[in-house]
Amino acid sequence: MKLFVQIWVFFVGLIVLGLIVTVAWKKHATEDSFNASFKRKDRVHLDHSAFFDKPFKSGHDVTRACLNCHNKAAKEVMATAHFRWLSDKAQNKRTGKFEEIGKRNLLNNFCIGIRGNEAGCTKCHAGYGWKDASFDFSKEENVDCLVCHDRSGGYVKGIAGLPEKDVDLLVSAQSVGFPLRENCGSCHSYGGGGKGVKHGDLDPSLDYPDPADDVHMGRAGMICIDCHGGHGHLIRGKAFSVSVDHDNGIGCVDCHQAKPHHDKRLDEHTDRVSCQACHIPTYANKLPTKTYWDWSKAGDDSREEDVHHYLKIKGEFEYGESLVPEYYWFDLSVDRYLLGDPIAEHGPTNINTPRGTRKQHDAKLWPFRVHRGKQPYDAKYKYIIPPVTSGDGGYWHEFDWDKALALGADRVGLEYSGQYAFVDTQMFWPLSHLVVGADRALQCNDCHGERGRLDWRALGYGNDPMQSGAQ
Repeated sequence: MKLFVQIWVFFVGLIVLGLIVTVAWKKHATEDSFNASFKRKDRVHLDHSAFFDKPFKSGHDVTRACLNCHNKAAKEVMATAHFRWLSDKAQNKRTGKFEEIGKRNLLNNFCIGIRGNEAGCTKCHAGYGWKDASFDFSKEENVDCLVCHDRSGGYVKGIAGLPEKDVDLLVSAQSVGFPLRENCGSCHSYGGGGKGVKHGDLDPSLDYPDPADDVHMGRAGMICIDCHGGHGHLIRGKAFSVSVDHDNGIGCVDCHQAKPHHDKRLDEHTDRVSCQACHIPTYANKLPTKTYWDWSKAGDDSREEDVHHYLKIKGEFEYGESLVPEYYWFDLSVDRYLLGDPIAEHGPTNINTPRGTRKQHDAKLWPFRVHRGKQPYDAKYKYIIPPVTSGDGGYWHEFDWDKALALGADRVGLEYSGQYAFVDTQMFWPLSHLVVGADRALQCNDCHGERGRLDWRALGYGNDPMQSGAQ
């Protein structure tokens, strides 16, 4: 009997030990699947302070000095969307032709378009001197090296992308190194004219984030180029505000397993639900983002000005913080409103409609930040016209919509009837930053509970699929 008890205890011990090892292995595997990308790359930073000892007169002179050693760098930059502000080709539905598109020739529902407004908009161009259509994209000295590589913290771009007059270019040149978060954020976190205005998931709080702000940047200390790369100055990733597909894009599975949870129910979700849908529960968490912009209210001298509610030159705004995303099926491509396209006959005109349906096997549920607005269009020809705002004769100077629209139409080659009105528009921005860890990600009841955040009917279901078993 004693021997039997000993044998029984031995086998029970083996079973318990096996369970402990299995749990530990699963925990380790789960951590590995999530943390594989959280090992920040070691990069050697070359101190450039000894290479420059004389003051520079201009940004162009800095670039010329850089090219003495980095003789291929300018040509690499000049081939990218950061310099050209053109990338993908999209078919113009009116002409049937495929056209290169980008910030240079697309419309949005923030400041609308850059043509005629170049000197103001190109403060965020990776170049020097783009003040109008005469800018020479073939001159290597027009590339701005410092905007991405300055580490002094004192480099600021001004009109037409030229350095502000009080910038010490020698100090900036001596400080250069690989780009940090604040380099990328100097433009991307301020798009639309202010902190976090455009993106909602990018703002200056991510320059030095708390661990809870973003699991990659805050907890793991990653910087933008850890994901977005930069070999040959070609930055990976797509902004669907100006792109139409996912070519040269990045995604979670570049570093993480496609089914990383080691939980059957959770891993089944990854077939139809993006990682972002659960791991970005809210956006604009530290700084407010713009949610609505009504240009039709601009020009009213009687209203009190407030950057978050009303400005005479821009109209009426709405902002929000800690916002719940809107959810749509998304196959990583969009339909794009192009110059001259007709506005929608009913409802708002979508500037970049995400493609995807529940029936598409390659579409997943994605979280979006949607910006809504009201902007001018030609009331006879029924298309949106980008007004000249900051340039000569622009609306911000003369508060004359008729003149601003006539100038804008001429710049982009559209006819202007002399009749204008305002149309409701929408822009869709898929979210990929402000990713939180499993401890703060959405839980089952956040979507499937009685007060869940998803509109199941709008997504193509009759009701909650947890109840019906639908896929």
